[in-house]
Amino acid sequence: MAKIASLGSALQDIYLIDHDDFVGGIIPGEAKEEKEIFKDLQIGTKADIDRISFETGGGGTNSATTFARCGHEATFIGNIGRDPAGEAILACLDEEGIDSSYVYFASRKKTGVSVILLDTKSGERTILTHRGASAKFDNLDPKDLEEIKPDWLYVTSLRGDLKTLEKFLKKAKELNSKVMWNPGKLELKEPKKVLSLLKYVDVLLVNKTEAGELVGGTDLRELLNKLRGYAETVIITCGGMGAIATDGTETIRLGLYEDIPVKDTTGAGDSFGSGFLAALASGKSFEKSLVFAAANSTSVVGKLGAKPGILTGKEKLHQMPLEQIK
Repeated sequence: MAKIASLGSALQDIYLIDHDDFVGGIIPGEAKEEKEIFKDLQIGTKADIDRISFETGGGGTNSATTFARCGHEATFIGNIGRDPAGEAILACLDEEGIDSSYVYFASRKKTGVSVILLDTKSGERTILTHRGASAKFDNLDPKDLEEIKPDWLYVTSLRGDLKTLEKFLKKAKELNSKVMWNPGKLELKEPKKVLSLLKYVDVLLVNKTEAGELVGGTDLRELLNKLRGYAETVIITCGGMGAIATDGTETIRLGLYEDIPVKDTTGAGDSFGSGFLAALASGKSFEKSLVFAAANSTSVVGKLGAKPGILTGKEKLHQMPLEQIK
């Protein structure tokens, strides 16, 4: 068992679920990339929803849940408000056995909330998000790591707050804690700064588009080779194409763990990244850690919400398409 601290957002996810009212026509003039719009929802009218579901999400709490379910000593560091949504998140952390001692209560701010409009026929969704207390992270104190003494610090998006991130990374380095980082789109707006921070990072997780934004290029192997000069272990995901990863010794190309009907992609990236680290911190090999990451992500997208499908690490996994690249 390892001590793993998750740094990131905490949100309440409210699902509005319907089978025929959400997805419809095509936005005119979008020839290159067709975008679906709401079909039967019109301003000034009412629409009946088939059902509603209240879940919790956010990269920080999603990843901490994976670590806790896999038997690690998990801690969440992030912001919530003093409101019912915040209470729901604290209840979830408590239920999962996650240490909430380092949760900060933002003054005069509500807990972040996402309203997710999900079409059950297509699996498509639209997310309306109010970041609330998870909009900023500059109030968080890196000195908390001195008390937590984590073996690993797992960092998700801090909404572009690279100053706070750097403070946490430096403190982790000072404490000899390892770091895995899954940056968000706002961090990636400053690619040079992101690359300069990778000297503090042991494992970097990005998707193919994000990798291209950092180092340029479109070929997966080329992107991996460029990024491996910045971090010891690099994982690049590519949606339905799987992923490619290297730990400096092995380079592995992954296919899909299972080709299943996708119910909800919320939390897919979080479950992949945290699944990898949960397995690696349990002493699994690089290859087996990648397999568990893929299995965890597959399980999550097969269920509604970011957390219900998260695995425990005790499941019997089957083989999946893997290729060792020399």
